[in-house]
Amino acid sequence: MSSEVTTDRLVEDLKTVMNDAEALLRATSAQTGEKIQEVRARAEESLRQARERLSQVEEEALRRARELADATEEYVRDNPWQSIGIAAGIGLVLGILISRR
Repeated sequence: MSSEVTTDRLVEDLKTVMNDAEALLRATSAQTGEKIQEVRARAEESLRQARERLSQVEEEALRRARELADATEEYVRDNPWQSIGIAAGIGLVLGILISRR
């Protein structure tokens, strides 16, 4: 669960950085000169690579989520009574924790 939160946060941060980089590239589009063009080209390439990597990370996260859902469904189908017991136990613990507030 913690790694999911960290991964989600990383993806959101990367999207923010990419949006900021795009805004910076648009803002400097009127600037001329060999050095600024070189920097812009490197920034555009880095941005393209970041987009590709982000896409790969999102696809991998979706694949893992599907695999986990499939494995959970298979376990529940193979062990329905154990699944009910586990769910009841979790519900009991949550109920006790909530009632303490």
